[in-house]
Amino acid sequence: MKQVVISGTGLYTPPFSISNEELVICFNAYAEKFNADHADAIAAGTVTALELSSVAFIEKASGIKSRFVMEKEGILDPARMVSRIPERGDDELSVQAEMAVAAARDALARAGRTPADIDMVLVACSNMQRAYPAMAVEVQDALGIDGYGFDMNVACSSATFGIQQAVAAVQSGQARAVLVLNPEITSGHLNWRDRDSHFIFGDACTAIIVEAKDTAVSTHQFEIIGTELKTRFSNAIRNNFGFLNRFDESGVGKADKLFRQQGRKVFKEVCPMAAEMIKATLAKAGVEVAQVSRYWLHQANLNMNLLIARLILGRDAEANEAPVILDTYANTSSAGSIIAFHTYQDDMAAGAMGVICSFGAGYSIGCVVVRKV
Repeated sequence: MKQVVISGTGLYTPPFSISNEELVICFNAYAEKFNADHADAIAAGTVTALELSSVAFIEKASGIKSRFVMEKEGILDPARMVSRIPERGDDELSVQAEMAVAAARDALARAGRTPADIDMVLVACSNMQRAYPAMAVEVQDALGIDGYGFDMNVACSSATFGIQQAVAAVQSGQARAVLVLNPEITSGHLNWRDRDSHFIFGDACTAIIVEAKDTAVSTHQFEIIGTELKTRFSNAIRNNFGFLNRFDESGVGKADKLFRQQGRKVFKEVCPMAAEMIKATLAKAGVEVAQVSRYWLHQANLNMNLLIARLILGRDAEANEAPVILDTYANTSSAGSIIAFHTYQDDMAAGAMGVICSFGAGYSIGCVVVRKV
């Protein structure tokens, strides 16, 4: 079987950051006005008063301290609490494609490649800004890549599922090299007026170059020695927004058209699933847990990652064993584990082993075992 490597990664970070302090000021202003406007109904017991948020609550619940977004003024306006990003014309590069192109150029540079070396573009993420044409084809056109492209969505596991698809394309000879992109504007599907989730998400885009080992030229290569994917249906994380919403006007604009989750249920069900999946993937690849020096886990919640690492290792992980970026990026869905991989890889010695693992709605879990070349 042809050996395949990740030869380069890239990262686009949006220009704006929102601190927990800023977010709490906005949310509490909204909540206080809501409670004042509905004071009589609250007193009568027909409306539930909104509880205020706090920095301490956010950090204890998630480990998140800030998040990057594509636009912040609209989010921090208590009367709006949604980004203000003007629509672009059909002949202009879309916002999501613009993010992807920036991350792609970063990854191409690290891989020592040009667009002429890429045969396949795969945009794998939770949130597409339109139904069609595919974002991947727009990015392909913007970069001047020949070949083909398509989009896929496996929620927060989209990047690891995308890597597996790229590996298959290279091994089959369908593509010499594949560009996998994870442009996430998760601020678009977040309910900023929901105290339990208003702090969770941030925006970012990552890029990954996957190609045959025998032709790779990069100094940043990681050989892919195993991939495993798993899905199991669950409604615990869900978003009902879609074009069929127009069939029933009574549901338009309702809270279920944005991100929602049963947080405690997700925590209890996903953590053991992810830990067992990682151990099973390592075993299938012939790798012992003791041989793995780094776990680049999905960056959704610090407490989840701490527990997953503990279930795998039988002890608490050292900071460099399971690096964290969600404190500054928050949950960037499919991009999270790749941001961690991109940020914390250059210090690894040749032969060092690591695991990229993502997990999320579906449920979906993807694991990629890699070895530094």
